[in-house]
Amino acid sequence: EFFLVSFVDVFGVLRSKMVPAEAIGFVQKEGAGFAPFAAYQNYGPDAADMIAIPDPTSLIQVPFDKSIGFVIGDCYINGEKVPDSPRWVLKEQIDKAAKDGYVFKTGVEPEFFLLSADDHLCISDPADSKAKPCYETGALMRRFKVLTEIVNTLNDSGFGVYQTDHEDANGQFEINWHYSDCLTTADRHVFFKWVVKTLAEKHGFRATFMPKPFANKSG
Repeated sequence: EFFLVSFVDVFGVLRSKMVPAEAIGFVQKEGAGFAPFAAYQNYGPDAADMIAIPDPTSLIQVPFDKSIGFVIGDCYINGEKVPDSPRWVLKEQIDKAAKDGYVFKTGVEPEFFLLSADDHLCISDPADSKAKPCYETGALMRRFKVLTEIVNTLNDSGFGVYQTDHEDANGQFEINWHYSDCLTTADRHVFFKWVVKTLAEKHGFRATFMPKPFANKSG
């Protein structure tokens, strides 16, 4: 019923337009418009609209809400590629590697913290207090419901998750999936972060991808 036509800005923030299914044909051709100055792109307030053209290869029907299609766009201004768009920067490196006969593949081991929704300075699980919490089963199981919904969402989207664990810091978790060509991995990482944040809120938590949000805890 709706598509989230999205791009990532230079600070790593995901930005989207919600497009009704009836309008996606028009948006696929003409793009979704964004004011680049408002999204921290390197343009002034007088700049023309930045147009995100959806890349259908990135389209995922969201497993936990099949009324939503998540798709990532390539950004243009006045028909020219936006040079500081992270996706274009990556595509340029892919092309350089291809000219030398290489296929650019990457994998990620993304980690995140689950925080309290009421106090962002606290992790969500007060019992997760061990000095060495890495791989601790009790802390993993106390967040089993949200973690399994995240993993099932990723696997239903073709990720191939092969393990999940509690990481080295209190409140920190890691989910691993199979490597792929680097553009697919990057697009999946964008979707992954959106899924984690969205489902964390659904379960009454908040997620952060900061590597060390607390000065007195590991990161």
